[in-house]
Formats: sequence, structure tokens, C-alpha cells
Amino acid sequence: MTNWRWYICALLFVATTVNYLDRQVLSLTAKEFIYPDFHWTDDDYGIITAYFSLFYAICTLFVGKFVDWIGTKKGYLWAIGLWSFAACIHALCGVITQNIHGFESMEAMRNVESGSAAALAIASTGVWLFLACRALLGLGESGNFPAAIKVTAEYFPKKDRAFATSLFNAGASVGACVAPLIIPPLAKAMGWEASFIIIGALGFLWMGFFVKWYEKPELSKHVNSAELDYIRQDDQVDANVQSNASDEKPISFLKCFTYKQTWSFCAGKFFTDGVWWFLLFWAPGYFQDVYGFKASSGTGMFLIMTLYLIVTGLSIFLCKLPNYFVEKKGMETYSGRMRAMLIIAFIPIIGLLAQPMGSLSAWWPAIIIGLVGAGHQAWSANLYSTIGDMFPKNAVATIVGIGTMAGGISSFLINRGSGMFFEYAEKLGQSFSFMGFTGKPAAYFIVFCVCSVAYLIAWISMKILVPKYKPITI
Repeated sequence: MTNWRWYICALLFVATTVNYLDRQVLSLTAKEFIYPDFHWTDDDYGIITAYFSLFYAICTLFVGKFVDWIGTKKGYLWAIGLWSFAACIHALCGVITQNIHGFESMEAMRNVESGSAAALAIASTGVWLFLACRALLGLGESGNFPAAIKVTAEYFPKKDRAFATSLFNAGASVGACVAPLIIPPLAKAMGWEASFIIIGALGFLWMGFFVKWYEKPELSKHVNSAELDYIRQDDQVDANVQSNASDEKPISFLKCFTYKQTWSFCAGKFFTDGVWWFLLFWAPGYFQDVYGFKASSGTGMFLIMTLYLIVTGLSIFLCKLPNYFVEKKGMETYSGRMRAMLIIAFIPIIGLLAQPMGSLSAWWPAIIIGLVGAGHQAWSANLYSTIGDMFPKNAVATIVGIGTMAGGISSFLINRGSGMFFEYAEKLGQSFSFMGFTGKPAAYFIVFCVCSVAYLIAWISMKILVPKYKPITI
């Protein structure tokens, strides 16, 4: 048997790594480099991250159906080409703002008195320009997971999909782990604009490999009959699933909303996606605001790297939990997956200790937040796999798009709310307190508490909506 499916999985891993590198450039350059140039506050940054999430959410609602319609190969190329272009043009925001307001240089713009009318005008223009770039980035990046999950459904049997998803989804952690070692030094040496251009250009390289290597398994010259039989083993077991995806009856977009299985996936995404996006966008700022470690400092880089190393390694291990229940305990796939997800849902509760343990050392929050992130990634990989468990292949990308929109809405709420909340707490200072902490540290503690219990709420909601395995039949 050939093993071409794992080479395809490696391609998905690289695409997801590039996706998260592009997404991390802003968070790793914002506090130290972009805030001073544009006279931003946490509220300004919160607006940008929140509306990026909203743009992303709206696009995913439709891009999944687009990928199902246009096909996996064209859909994926369209997505990564667009987001790579969008990542690169972030570099123009400073020059455009400078020209709009008539400054001779970026340094002159930076030296404007903080709080003045000119500074507020610069901040507003910068926010709008970054929002435009983030909207385009969100449109392109919204195609990554619907396309990748569709590829996984095409190339892997049900029992392997969570593990395959965890492997390519680890690209999110690896991208976030490598980013602090590359992006802040790059921004410091060449300017934050160069970091957007260089990281953004990586996506164009990936496109060449994908064009050359990817075909559906039944059309690929690299997949022999034994591997194809392995990939299609569920077709032989489940008489309700037709062996040829092209013969399946399509599910209309509106019809998808009539299934409890769709709403179960949406609930799982809504309650938990915001946690991951909060960690992604605010972790560098957290270590600078609370502990004074800038993203470009040695300690700052290694704190963030440690966090995501834990996420990467532990999440892949946790994704094997469903196999234990299915293969060792003989449970049906969906039931075994839900049992594993319940165990995983308890892991983020350790996030309640992040801020209290931070009084001992900044390394404790890095480790604890890493554990929360690992729990999220394992949860996310299994959550995506529940779609392939219950929906036909030609509806997978559509359902991923609908659920990802729900996750994007939660991310909008937590990022917009966090930006406003942190600025409010900073203004109140010592008069704002929670569990022995004051000011911004107290605000971060409250958000960590919300994030810690989100997964149990999500699991309970999913179990209420779909208590037992029930595949969709057309």
C-alpha cells in the first residue's frame, strides 16, 4: 500500500503553518512597532482583531459552499493566493497614512504628540487601512479549513481523520511557535513592513507544490489500489455512503441549517473558537503588559515559543484519545470521539491558575496557557472530525464554513470586548480589582476564567443537541 495520503497531509500542515504565520505578524509587531507609529491604544487593536474575526466569520459562511462547488484544488489555490496577497499589502498601510496626512517620513508621524488631534487622526486612518487589509486576509484565510477538512475527508477513512486533522492543525501551533522567533527580529532589523511582505510571500511558494501534487485519490498516480481501498473502507461498511462522491445528492445551503448536527458543530465552535483567537492575538501583549517582556526580547520570544511548543506536542498526543475508545473499548466512532472530547474539555480549567501562578514567574502562565491551547487544538481537531462522521463528503466544506462562522462571531465578541475591557481596567488602575489583582492583570484574570470553562459548556451543548450518533442520509 502506498502512503500518499500522508504527503497530502504534510501539504495541509505547511499551508496551515503559513496561514498562522501570516495571522501572527500583526500580534507580534503591534505593541512594540505598530502602536507607536500609528498612536494606537488597546481599543484600536481590539477593533482590528475583532473585525478581522467578523470578516473571517462572514466569509466562512459562504466559502465552504464555494469550495464544495468549485472543487478542492481550485478552491484551495484561490484561498491561499488571496490571503498571501492580502498579507503582503499590510506593508503599505504606513506609507499610505503618511501620505494622507502629509508627513515627510514615518519618524515624523511617530513623533506627533500623543493624544493630539493629529495623533487621533493618524490612529483612525491606520485602523481603517489595516481593517481593509484584514478583511481581504480574512476572505482568503476563511478558505483554509473548509478546503483542508474536505481534503481530509477525501484522503482518510473516518477512524484516521481526527489524527490527520490534528497533524495538519498542528501547523497552527507550529506557525504560532516559530513566529515569535522570526517575526519580531525581522521587524526589528528590517521594519515591520518587511515582516508582512516576507512572511506573506511564503504562500505563493506553497501554491506551486499543491498544483503539482494534489489530485483526488482516485485520480492520483501516486495512490495505488490498496491505498484507495483503505481510504474508502467506510464506503464498504456503511451502505448509506455511496462509493463515488460525485453520485451523492447535494445538500442545499439552507437545508444544512435544519439538521441538529449542524447546530451541534456550531455550538462547539461558538463556545471555544474565541478562546484560541484570544490567546493568539493577546498572548504577546499579555507578557508585555503584565510582565514587561516585549515580543522582540529574548525572554519574550522564548515565553511565546514555550507556550506553543506545549500546544504542538501535547495536542497531537491528545488527538489519539478517540482511537483508544474506538479500537480498545469497541465504541462507535462518534461516541468514542465525544467521550474523548469530554476528557479534553476538562484540561482548559487549569487556565484558572494562569494569573495567580504568574505572581511566582512569567513562565508559569506560559506553561499553563500552553496547556489550555493544547486542549483547544485537540478539541478542535476532533470537533472538525464530527462533520465527517455524520455528513456526506460533498457537504463537509459547507458545514465547516457554517460552523467556522459561529466561531468567528465568538472571536469577534471576545477580541472586541477584551480591547475595551483592558483599556477600561488600565484607566481605573488600582480601583479596578478582582481576586487580589488590580488594573490590567485583573482584567486578564477575568478573561482567563471565561476561557477556562468554555469547553465544558460547549460539550454539554453538543451532547444535548446530538446525544447519539445519527448520520445524515439523503
